[in-house]
Amino acid sequence: MIRDAVPAADAARIAEIYGHYVAHDTATFETEPVSTDEIWARIGRVQDRGLPWLVAEADGRVVGYAYAAPFRDRAAYRHTLETTIYLDPFARRIGLGTTLYTSLLDRLRGLEGTDHAPVRSVMGVIALPHPGSVTLHERLGFRHVGTIADAGFKLDRWINVGYWQLML
Repeated sequence: MIRDAVPAADAARIAEIYGHYVAHDTATFETEPVSTDEIWARIGRVQDRGLPWLVAEADGRVVGYAYAAPFRDRAAYRHTLETTIYLDPFARRIGLGTTLYTSLLDRLRGLEGTDHAPVRSVMGVIALPHPGSVTLHERLGFRHVGTIADAGFKLDRWINVGYWQLML
């Protein structure tokens, strides 16, 4: 089941999922654990802008989440959003990412009543290498538009960042 995130009900589980990537992966450049309260606040900031933060549930448990946020906080960028998706490591490679991301994109295509409507462009920002994430984005129609070499340093190595764009 895909539904809107409820901060009070979902923040702790989202923090748990995200915490795995903070501690063990380069998918995020955060290096310190993010508290439940901070996740709660992040969900609120996204939803307060009229943008979707979705969760995927299996057997009553959140197993992934995806959201859209402003790509940049300048007025001229208001029709371009950046998307984010994270799955519980045990819920990957079963089609859940495609289902969740498709739901997010569908919501963005129908977005009305916000400063971002209509959404013209969606950006996926991927720390490289992450072949599963690249495959997911390209399966959904994103195309690679550029790479920044050595954009971040985490887990004792330099990491490139690729940009994938989908025109809605």
